[in-house]
Amino acid sequence: MHAWPASEVPALPGQGRDLRIHDTATDGLVTLDPGPVARIYVCGITPYDATHMGHAATYNAFDLVQRVWLDTKRQVHYVQNVTDVDDPLLERAVRDGVDWTALAEQETALFREDMTALRMLPPQHYIGAVEAIPGIVPLVERLRDAGAAYELEGDTYFSVEADPHFGSVSNLDAAAMRLLSAERGGDPDRPGKKNPLDPMLWMAAREGEPSWDGGTLGRGRPGWHIECVAIALDHLGMGFDVQGGGSDLAFPHHEMGASHAQALTGEFPMAKAYVHAGMVGLDGEKMSKSKGNLVFVSQLRREGVDPAAIRLTLLAHHYRSDWEWTDQVLQDALARLDRWRAAVSRPDGPPADALVEEIREALANDLDSPAALEAVDRWAALQQDTGGTDTGAPGVVSRAVDALLGVAL
Repeated sequence: MHAWPASEVPALPGQGRDLRIHDTATDGLVTLDPGPVARIYVCGITPYDATHMGHAATYNAFDLVQRVWLDTKRQVHYVQNVTDVDDPLLERAVRDGVDWTALAEQETALFREDMTALRMLPPQHYIGAVEAIPGIVPLVERLRDAGAAYELEGDTYFSVEADPHFGSVSNLDAAAMRLLSAERGGDPDRPGKKNPLDPMLWMAAREGEPSWDGGTLGRGRPGWHIECVAIALDHLGMGFDVQGGGSDLAFPHHEMGASHAQALTGEFPMAKAYVHAGMVGLDGEKMSKSKGNLVFVSQLRREGVDPAAIRLTLLAHHYRSDWEWTDQVLQDALARLDRWRAAVSRPDGPPADALVEEIREALANDLDSPAALEAVDRWAALQQDTGGTDTGAPGVVSRAVDALLGVAL
């Protein structure tokens, strides 16, 4: 599966700062020192509907991570999956009377278009669950053969007790885990499981649903968590720098994935930092496909909204915060974009070197994009009020905003 085209990232003078970022597992800031190649895995979409603002906010956060690393002159090895076979996708295809593969391809293509418009840097490896199945099956067989998985009525489950570090990502108690498991795709009440929290690794073939050769597992399809583990281990290995996604993935998805990988390899941890973006709401509730309270990137683009303004709307909120989408936040972003473009269109302006360092420091401090935007606001206001004599300043600001914030002026 191919990703989307990369926009050029301007090179800036000087050196960026190492990233300090909030790690869910330790509930504190950690300073990442990835070495010459930074490794990041971000969980992708289940393509049964268009990209909404919640998706966009999540991918914007991890785009900033990449940009901070690139500014430190590191290379970035970024991997993202597409869950192109799963219950919600199959259910939507049945509801709409369409082929599930066609639906997945259509929505994945639209997602690529949205990411391109928003100038999100693409992953080096963009892998669908279906194409990963040949690598998933041997992992499930290894877990089973090691006693870390068991069969139940043809399905194969992971035993959470096989990983002594289970629970160390989300740090939730058993009652909270059980509740979230039921809400987020698990089946804690299924009779016969060794532990209610045990997640499915391989689902035996169901009538009327797609299935693949699972070797000694029989025909079926993979569980949600093992999909990402297989892709991450194949392309990044253990101990990669950042595992990213929305805050609703901390449990069960990232918790279970970490345990799968740790049981497979005997190494800990799977990732050095587990980083989670907040939720975007609409009309008082989290924006989600199941609720239908969505604002789509593609719809805004069709209405003629500048993608740079959409991105500025996202950047105006700290990535870990939960926030509400309103018409006003978009209008504020459009006004900000106009001010910035007017400021950099002048032939000269106030010196900008200090501004570049302010943006760098803000982003290095747990991706504080609101502080970065406020710094640019101050430069633009000074440009409007007093102007300046530095003929290179507008170009410096334009390149810095593009390179570090992904906004083309």
